[in-house]
Amino acid sequence: MKLTKFNILDHLKNEEEIQAFIQVALDDEDPAFIPIALAEVARARKAMAKAAKAAGVARTSLYQSLSAEGRPAFDTVAKVAHSLGYKITLVPIA
Repeated sequence: MKLTKFNILDHLKNEEEIQAFIQVALDDEDPAFIPIALAEVARARKAMAKAAKAAGVARTSLYQSLSAEGRPAFDTVAKVAHSLGYKITLVPIA
């Protein structure tokens, strides 16, 4: 049996799948997952250059910043989210 490496981009083919993925990232207890999820959405939409421009950084820097090893500033995450059509909203825990 041959195993293939999991690639989330194979599962982000439409806006419904992307929305579900973003919601999982936001619901996760690990806030470090949010920038990683935004990077995957940008890749799925082929919008990393647009997101980098909105964040005011080079595309390669944004890839690094939004990686698992990255520690992006909150304003970078907010700008990337906005460039992808999202806004960050805080709601009370139910």
